[in-house]
Amino acid sequence: MARNISLTGTERFFDDGDIIVSKTDLKGRIIYANRVFLDVAGFKENEVLDQPHSLIRHPDMPRCVFKLLWDTIQDGREIFAYVINRCKNGDHYWVYAHVTPSVDASGNIVSYHSNRRVPDRKILDEAIIPLYKELKILEQKHENRKQGLEESISFVSAFLAERGMGYDEFVMTLGQGMRRGYR
Repeated sequence: MARNISLTGTERFFDDGDIIVSKTDLKGRIIYANRVFLDVAGFKENEVLDQPHSLIRHPDMPRCVFKLLWDTIQDGREIFAYVINRCKNGDHYWVYAHVTPSVDASGNIVSYHSNRRVPDRKILDEAIIPLYKELKILEQKHENRKQGLEESISFVSAFLAERGMGYDEFVMTLGQGMRRGYR
């Protein structure tokens, strides 16, 4: 579906009070999408159910951030991340995502749940977009996708180590950092 759609360069927005919600199975296939998700992404429910969540993946999104996200939730931990998504028609939209594993009574992970809110525009423009552009350059400079992913992961690891924090802490402190001129 959306994978072969050309990008329009048009950004879509949703209301501050809206929450985009989706749920996936353990393989990342969509098992639930709320009305806000469908409206913003431009899909009908029958077009997304049982489809991989990567259906809305934007090519400007660094692969290393998704690897970090998946590694974190598969380990049973929650994660916060800024994500650019692609709409069915090629438009795009930014979200501030909170992704959590859902567990059964025995503590086994049975699915993943994601709530996405409107991101802080200043954080996007001053911190996230420049960082993601740099990560994409690292990923694309290698013909071998695996090497590109490894280099971008190394960069993120060094970036976080230099700041003495994990990814979640970095993302959570960006708002405070922007107020202090921190990048």
